[in-house]
Amino acid sequence: MTVITKQPVNPTAHLSEADIEDIGRRLDAIRQSVIETRGADDAAYIRKVVDVQRKLELASRAVLLGSALPPLWVLGTVGLSVAKILENMEIGHNVMHGQWDWMRDPKIHSTTWEWDNASTAEGWKHSHNEVHHTYTNIVGKDNDLGYCIMRVDEDQRWYPAYLGQPLWNFINACFFEYGIAAYDLELGKNLRTPKEKRSEEFKRRASNTLRKIRKQATKDYLVHPALALPFGGAVGALTANFTANLVRNVWSHSVIMCGHFPEGVETFEKAAIPDDETRGEWYLRQMLGSANISGSDFMHLMTGNLSHQIEHHLFPDLPSNRYAEVAPQVKEIFDEYGLTYHAAPLPKQVASAWHRVVRLSLPNGWLETTNAKNLPSQLGLLWTMATGSKAERRKAQKLLDVRAAA
Repeated sequence: MTVITKQPVNPTAHLSEADIEDIGRRLDAIRQSVIETRGADDAAYIRKVVDVQRKLELASRAVLLGSALPPLWVLGTVGLSVAKILENMEIGHNVMHGQWDWMRDPKIHSTTWEWDNASTAEGWKHSHNEVHHTYTNIVGKDNDLGYCIMRVDEDQRWYPAYLGQPLWNFINACFFEYGIAAYDLELGKNLRTPKEKRSEEFKRRASNTLRKIRKQATKDYLVHPALALPFGGAVGALTANFTANLVRNVWSHSVIMCGHFPEGVETFEKAAIPDDETRGEWYLRQMLGSANISGSDFMHLMTGNLSHQIEHHLFPDLPSNRYAEVAPQVKEIFDEYGLTYHAAPLPKQVASAWHRVVRLSLPNGWLETTNAKNLPSQLGLLWTMATGSKAERRKAQKLLDVRAAA
């Protein structure tokens, strides 16, 4: 996929300015209808989820005291994994978006919530709420798009280092919470800055993040194993916490990838986004830059309702339990204006996202033009593009372009 303004067929070319502004007005009306009907049922929902999550975590940690017994280790680890996913996805992410601030409950409020994650609430709210949701899928502005470590669009210049992109993405999935913490800090950019020139704000935020990581590690890898020590379950509790964090990280990474990175989801040129972008134009960018995951109510819960990523990007501050209600209305607008509403089951979306990661790790056109018969010559081209001179690389890319056009 190319930056939207350079596509051979622009999926928005048939829309007039009046169409785009009408889309904005209709989506505003959907949002307002939910705001006007928020109430006791919504408040009861989030309080129930918080209560269930805390009881599940407590029960799982109690079971893990006896984790020297394999059945208890499995039971406790599964329970703790689910509890951590619920806390991060349906509770932490959505509370910190301000979705429940209207309740005026200081215990479930964006200004007071600190989640079970390596990144601080302060850092995450800036990089995610303010930056990502404002500049969704704008290459060079939205750091969530590839987390600054991946090639995310054909128009980005290819370098041999991108061949390692699938590996970096896998490692990022396993340690996702730390990757998020690093990108919240814009760690790469700041580490390239001479130490004496780093801002005091960065130093403060880095100190807070290190303190948060130390607190999380102490809880999971020292305190709870120590509590299990008298029951012979210290090692089991340690490995269970590591496994639960790994499961939570891979799950969260997969959900985020499915919402932003499957084939067909659009990216945008920074220069093509006007400074005076209208509400309708912003809505349109969210519509084209997101994808949904279809599935059961339980799956929606475990994704933090980010299975309704399109609706979440349109209405990030609405209660997550209402996304399923407004999704048919949103899809109706897509259909009426001839836009593609990307939705598919989790396995299909994960496979699509990983296909794109692999495809973009290779030179443009290489994967599409490779088959069993021409694999040796294609590998030769890839070797030339990875190790050859500039002239040789250009010649190899031209050959790939010819094969792709044939």
